[in-house]
Amino acid sequence: MAITVSIELNRDIRIPGSFDDVFALLANVPESASHFPKVNQLIELGDEIYRWEMAKVGVDKYSIQSVYACKYVADKEAGKITWTPVKGEGNGVVKGSWTLTSEDAGTTRARFQTSAVLTLPLPGLLKLAISPVIKHEFNSLVDTYMANLKKAF
Repeated sequence: MAITVSIELNRDIRIPGSFDDVFALLANVPESASHFPKVNQLIELGDEIYRWEMAKVGVDKYSIQSVYACKYVADKEAGKITWTPVKGEGNGVVKGSWTLTSEDAGTTRARFQTSAVLTLPLPGLLKLAISPVIKHEFNSLVDTYMANLKKAF
C-alpha cells in the first residue's frame, strides 16, 4: 500500500550577491545542492540530469526516503533555471524553477517555485496524519536552503 503527498512551494528572497554570481551558483546543481539540507546523495546521470536521494526520516518501518531525478536547464539571458522530472527515477516527481532579477547594490531577487508529488510506502490510514508532517518537513528543508544560500554570499 502507498500514499501520495502533493507539495507546492513558492519563495521570494533577496540574495546579497550579484546576478552573475547568484546565477552561477544556482545553475551549478552540485554546488547549489551542497546548500540543501539532508541530501544523502546527489548523483549525476549525465545530460544535466541529477538524482536526488534524500536522507531517511522517521522511525523503524515508518522511515521514508524521497528519491527523484530532474533535468536542469539554465538560461542566463532569461534569468531562469528550470528543472523537470525524469520518469522512472525514484518515488517522487519534482519540477520547478528559479527566476532571478538583478536589483540595486549588488542584490539579486530570487523567486523559487517547486512542486512535488511523493509516493510513499505507507498504509493509507496514515495519510491524514503523515501528510502534514511531510509538508512541514519539506517547508523546513526549503527554508533552511534559502538561509544557507544567503549565507553563501
